[in-house]
Amino acid sequence: MQMTYKDSGVDIDAGNKSVQMIKDAVKSTYRPEVLGDLGGFGGLFALKKYENPVLVSGTDGVGTKLKIAFLLNKHDTIGQDAVAMCVNDILVQGAEPLFFLDYLAVGKLIPERVAEIVGGVARACKDSGCALIGGETAEMNGFYPEGEYDIAGFAAGVVEKNKLITSERVKIGDVLIGLPSTGLHSNGFSLVRKIVFEHKNFDGTEFIPELGKTIGEELLTPTKLYPKICLPLIQKFDEKIHGMVHITGGGFYDNIPRALPKNFGAEINADAWKTPEIFKLLQSWGNVARHEMYRTFNCGIGMILIVDKNSLPEISDHLNKNSVEFYEVGKVVEGAEIKIKGGDLLD
Repeated sequence: MQMTYKDSGVDIDAGNKSVQMIKDAVKSTYRPEVLGDLGGFGGLFALKKYENPVLVSGTDGVGTKLKIAFLLNKHDTIGQDAVAMCVNDILVQGAEPLFFLDYLAVGKLIPERVAEIVGGVARACKDSGCALIGGETAEMNGFYPEGEYDIAGFAAGVVEKNKLITSERVKIGDVLIGLPSTGLHSNGFSLVRKIVFEHKNFDGTEFIPELGKTIGEELLTPTKLYPKICLPLIQKFDEKIHGMVHITGGGFYDNIPRALPKNFGAEINADAWKTPEIFKLLQSWGNVARHEMYRTFNCGIGMILIVDKNSLPEISDHLNKNSVEFYEVGKVVEGAEIKIKGGDLLD
């Protein structure tokens, strides 16, 4: 008896069908700088219009938030999480996202599911202004349990060298502007799952009145994409924006210092914004300490701009005119400490 690759659990025909199903979605993200077509050994992107370009790159995954997607059999938003975690990271150094590549590993390749996942990736790339120029879908029979997969991504962006946003710009007295998150984003889900599915024994379908939706719907809310909001600010106000912080894994305490010079700290006034209900519920359900909440989650603030205090009025005016929700959440101070006062979370 002759054996085939399909006999071992890898279906090349299903892989080819997946490529055909995602082709239009991928091509819809292309920018004029994209060279070649889908299916090459490498994605090609021509740099244009830059005098002294610096490439900024980032890679990330979605983490155990994937477990929620598996549980609820909902896969159309998880691709945005993969894109957002990458493009939001490179954005903080002033980089315009140029292109993205995704890596999707599955136990059994189901073309319709691949199309659903990659469709989310493509939509997020379009929203971020970056091209989806390549990727890899790996069928790994026997490696992942049935119905499970992993997704990760890589983003590349560019910024003129003299416009790089680094901690060297930051000064004592600079103001911190917070941009709201859409919820949990893609961090802290190991703790979330322990609280929601082990401690509370939920199955994801429970309707939560405080949220106005099921707990599963809330947990799968995709990570917010910040390029459309922040790139115009970076371009318009240039050196008046001294720093940016993506509030990702590590929350406020671990991420804000990454954008500050040595021996600089920040004072955060958590009364400046209303903490979304999901964070208050998680704290209550899991009896989580206040410090742990701000160190694990974004608690409602997904991105922070560190701006020159004298430029605050004009930056605020720009945000208001463009209907961007924001909060003045704190300031830069002497001393290498992050202090958070007030807010809706319990001591």
